[in-house]
Amino acid sequence: MNLALYGLSDMSTVTATEDLEKLLSAGQLPALPQSAIALLQLSQDPQAGPVEFARPIEADPGLMGQVLKFVNSSYFGFSREIGSVQQALTLVGTRAIANFALWNAVFSVIPNPKFGPFDLKGLWQDSLRRALFARGLGKQLRLPNAEDLFAGALLQDMAIPLLLKEMPEQYQDLVQRRAAEGRRLSGLEREAFGWDHADAAAHLAQKWSLPTEFVDLIRDHTHLDALLDQGTPAVGGACVALASLLPSCVDATWEERALFVAGFERLISGTSVDLPALLEEVDEKTSDFAPLLKLPVPKRTLMSAWKEDQA
Repeated sequence: MNLALYGLSDMSTVTATEDLEKLLSAGQLPALPQSAIALLQLSQDPQAGPVEFARPIEADPGLMGQVLKFVNSSYFGFSREIGSVQQALTLVGTRAIANFALWNAVFSVIPNPKFGPFDLKGLWQDSLRRALFARGLGKQLRLPNAEDLFAGALLQDMAIPLLLKEMPEQYQDLVQRRAAEGRRLSGLEREAFGWDHADAAAHLAQKWSLPTEFVDLIRDHTHLDALLDQGTPAVGGACVALASLLPSCVDATWEERALFVAGFERLISGTSVDLPALLEEVDEKTSDFAPLLKLPVPKRTLMSAWKEDQA
């Protein structure tokens, strides 16, 4: 862990990490299906191809059915039906299939806490949009790890339901303060606990033995300014962190819009990235992708949020 990135001393970091580990160990951490872990590990092997990726998928009948449904959906729009996993992997790409399997796996194991108005499906809607945004921005910036950015953004908030379940009273106070003070949840968490939900999600990712690259993207997503200060080496992480500032599907206003715009302008300086076009693309892909995961399409699009808060 880069302590300078977080502005923490060795002692305070160790203590906070120990507290977080005790908290998460006290509850029952969900186990990620082995098929999803195998696919993620294969995605880090440049020598692995469709044959290798097909094995864990075909060994899991439920996942195999979901993958074939995914590739035969309107999201890809193939004119003929794809009937085999290897054919699907060849046509769609191994990274896209691995990301889809990861989404399904996480969606199936994270609990739904009974916490006020919290809506688990709303969280997954937000995660999907942020993942699509991070990948889209990474591609426009010609980053080689754009597909990894999708996975990092997809998982960035996965620990929130667990934290709400384990610490309902503490989080009730933080949620109220966030609304009253207009501050980011992560900052309030660090003040109260010495860690934030990004640290908790990274801890969970480590327990699942996910690749180090994903763990780092997840852990760093609440530190946009520090990532931007690092320059080129941290551009991918900055894409994921910037995605975390997109408006939530359930929020009436885009509270973090100014932070998002400032971060976006720093990140894309010297490039020709068209933000409205990127937001429209994310909205379109979200509409195609969400039904596959039995999620409602967000009522308020990113473009409508952009236009309304710009007026």
